[in-house]
Amino acid sequence: MSVLDRIDPEYLPIVKMVPIIDLEDVAAARAALKAVFEAAGASPRDPLVVSADHHVPGWDGAPDVLVRTFRPADATGDLPALLWIQGGGYVLGAADLDDALCGQLAIEQQCLVASVAYRRAPEAPFPAASDDCYAAARWLFAKVGELDIDASRIAVGGASAGGGAAAALALRARDGGDFAFVHQLLIYPMIDDRNDSDSARRITDPELWSHKNNMLAWKAYLGDAHGSDDVSPYAAPSRATDLGGLPPAAIFVGELDVFLDESIDYARRLIAAGVSAELHLYPAVHHGFDVHKVDAATSRRFIADRSHALSRAFARPNDGGVR
Repeated sequence: MSVLDRIDPEYLPIVKMVPIIDLEDVAAARAALKAVFEAAGASPRDPLVVSADHHVPGWDGAPDVLVRTFRPADATGDLPALLWIQGGGYVLGAADLDDALCGQLAIEQQCLVASVAYRRAPEAPFPAASDDCYAAARWLFAKVGELDIDASRIAVGGASAGGGAAAALALRARDGGDFAFVHQLLIYPMIDDRNDSDSARRITDPELWSHKNNMLAWKAYLGDAHGSDDVSPYAAPSRATDLGGLPPAAIFVGELDVFLDESIDYARRLIAAGVSAELHLYPAVHHGFDVHKVDAATSRRFIADRSHALSRAFARPNDGGVR
C-alpha cells in the first residue's frame, strides 16, 4: 500500500497538487520549489515586525553569512532569541524561504528571530553549512547588547535539514564552549546520513520527501563520505557517541516521515544521556505537513506544541515555567 493512502485526508489534496521535487536534477528541483513559493504569492510584510539584514563574517575566512533578524516593532528590553536554520535538504532554499514564519515566531514569542542563509550543497558541501551556522551563532552571542537580547535565553531551532543543522550546532557549541543555547527546537530533523531505518525505507512515494531524495541530499552534502564511518556528528548528529551536556530539546515528527525512526531514537538517546527531551509524534502526517496546510487540525496542534515548547524554554525562573 502506498504511504499516500495513509495520509490524513486534510493534507492529501495539497500533497497531490504540489510539484514533485526530484534531486536527481538539482537545478530543476530548485526551480520547482521556487515555482511553489511564487504560486503561493509573497506574504505581505507584517507591520508589527521589524526586519534587518546582517552580513556576518564567515568562519575561518569563509564568505560572509547573511543573517536576517526579525523583532516585534514595539518590543522593549532584552528579548529572548531564536537562531533559526532553514531547511531544504542542505540543497534547496533561498534567503527569504522562512521569512513569514520567522516574523510569526517573533510576534508569538515576543523574541528576536535570526534566520541563517547558509551555503548550499553540492556547490558548498560539508562543512560549509556547519561553519556558516556556527559563524552566525558566534555573531549573535557577541552582539547581544546591540541587538537587545538576553544571552541566557537564546535557543536554536530549525525544520528538516535546518533541524539537523540545529542539533549539529548544539553539539558543536557544547564541544567548543564559546556559547551555550538554552534549548533545541528540532522539527522533523534530518540527522542520520545512513538513511537505513524502517521509516526511511518505507517512504518511496515521489510526492513526499522520499528515501531516494534523502539519499541524494546527503550525497550532495557529504560527497564520498556519505554512509561511511568518516562522517562528523556536526554533519549528522546521530553519529555522535556522547549526547551528554546538550541543552533541553523538543522534537516534532510525523508518523509518515522519512525521519520518524531517527527522531525517536535521538530523543531516546538524549534522555538516556541525562538531557531533558520531549518528543511529539503526529499520526497520519508526512514530512512538511505543517507547511502544506497550516490550518489543518494536526498542524494547529503542532503549532500549539511548538509554541508551548519555546515559551517554556524562554521562561525566566520566576515566571513559573511558562511565559
